Amino acid sequence: MIMNPPLIAVEGTYEEMGAELGRRTSDLVERSTETYLRRFRDQAGLSAKDVLRWGATYLDVARQYDARIAAMLEGLAAGAGRPVEHITALNARTEMLYGTGYRDEGCTSVAVLPKHTASGHTLLAQNWDWHPEQGPVTFLLATRDTEGFSVLTLAEAGMLAKSGLNSAGLGVCANLLVSDRDTGGAGVPYHYLLRGVLQSRTMSEAHRKALDVRRISSGNLLIADAGGEAIDLEVAPDVFGAMLPQDGLITHSNHFQCPLPLVDRKAATSALTLLRPARARHLLEDAAAARTLDLADIVAALRDHYSYPDGICRHVNPDVVKGDEVASVYSVLMDLDLRELYIAAAPPCERPYEHWRLDDVFAPGARPETRFHAGEHHA
Repeated sequence: MIMNPPLIAVEGTYEEMGAELGRRTSDLVERSTETYLRRFRDQAGLSAKDVLRWGATYLDVARQYDARIAAMLEGLAAGAGRPVEHITALNARTEMLYGTGYRDEGCTSVAVLPKHTASGHTLLAQNWDWHPEQGPVTFLLATRDTEGFSVLTLAEAGMLAKSGLNSAGLGVCANLLVSDRDTGGAGVPYHYLLRGVLQSRTMSEAHRKALDVRRISSGNLLIADAGGEAIDLEVAPDVFGAMLPQDGLITHSNHFQCPLPLVDRKAATSALTLLRPARARHLLEDAAAARTLDLADIVAALRDHYSYPDGICRHVNPDVVKGDEVASVYSVLMDLDLRELYIAAAPPCERPYEHWRLDDVFAPGARPETRFHAGEHHA
């Protein structure tokens, strides 16, 4: 079993926060960076000089895209004692490895509008499916800048975002998409987009951060806010699609659902992607229609074992070659009105969720509460 992730909370300017993050996670950053440097070499044929060259390109991209992100990455590199080009290359790992067959796997995401929840709050959730060995180098990252703006997000060492929420009540979940439009080269990497959304104070700003940029890879961003709205953005180079809630729900996995002018390269190979969104909707639609849907209903859906081991709650398939195993490494649930995040490690069907309040994570000795214990799920 993977342990529930530690919390790393940092405050100050963006450079100061990055430096403190780098110092406190330097061992994890080293492990994660060395893993991807090896992949860059063995899978993409990139030399050490190639990595530095492309890392410098993605540093320039960060500076143009969002100076706050660039400052955090530069601080992180200094604090961890790594070349900044290694850190920016790591944050562009999917784009760096374009064409090698390497791609992030899985993920099922859900958003529920407040008119359909028992609490009247906007709810957002997902299971993150990936290699279980990546769990130990993943943690919850909390940042609070000098203006008091704060973010709480899942993050892999050396990176700044995945699924999370911010003090403006805006949250995002991430799903892999792959298309024939994807390419290598200079452009805004997908993980920059995720952090850009989390740096946004309004839904409008989040849209600009995801859409009004030059993209070189595909990806999905399910965005919702405490204002009571949600939207799913399927992005690819030069095109994008948007989905709005139906009957109060948006569900998404790893294939394009919008009619975009592209060829989907993941729909045929990502485990059960074609059915996972429908399955999640089937599990939640009655409670949503009754306007009684609560956190426990979403937890039950995230623990669902239909088509085991490849369902929403994904388990390691024993027939998969060692090193290629994939499972639901972390399960994340957010109440955007309360700025609260719940998280469970693999397998979420057997683990309780730890509950964090964004307002509390910066207090000395902050500790999570435990909710939704094992056994409180539908098999």
